[in-house]
Amino acid sequence: MLKRVLACAALAGGLAAAVPAEATVVAQISLSQQRMDVVVNGARAYSWPVSTARRGYVTPTGSYRPTRTARMWYSRKYDMSPMPYSVFFRGGYAIHGTTYVRSLGRPASHGCVRLHTANAAILYNLVQKKGFGAARVVIRP
Repeated sequence: MLKRVLACAALAGGLAAAVPAEATVVAQISLSQQRMDVVVNGARAYSWPVSTARRGYVTPTGSYRPTRTARMWYSRKYDMSPMPYSVFFRGGYAIHGTTYVRSLGRPASHGCVRLHTANAAILYNLVQKKGFGAARVVIRP
């Protein structure tokens, strides 16, 4: 029976070839470079300066799936600071927009990954469109 299924798949050109690969969005963040590259469907689509944790705080490294999103969130921990276009990836840690654009490109946050609000909106919309299962946040030292 298995031989017949494999033969049918081979005759049809292979089942895998007929099904398109799942679309993905990966936010790759470099703490040392204070930069985020966004890879969409395997190709780098965007590259933006970011701000991650300043001295005394930590931005966690590792690979994460988004856990939730919020078009506008207010930090309960840090004086109700606005966090537009938030993509949460580990507990209270998120990638989000900021008005402190002069700080982009150097460590300045309490641990979140900050970027220009227009760029945060692009990433937020990509994650919304592709879904959490097809999105990944990768943070490297």
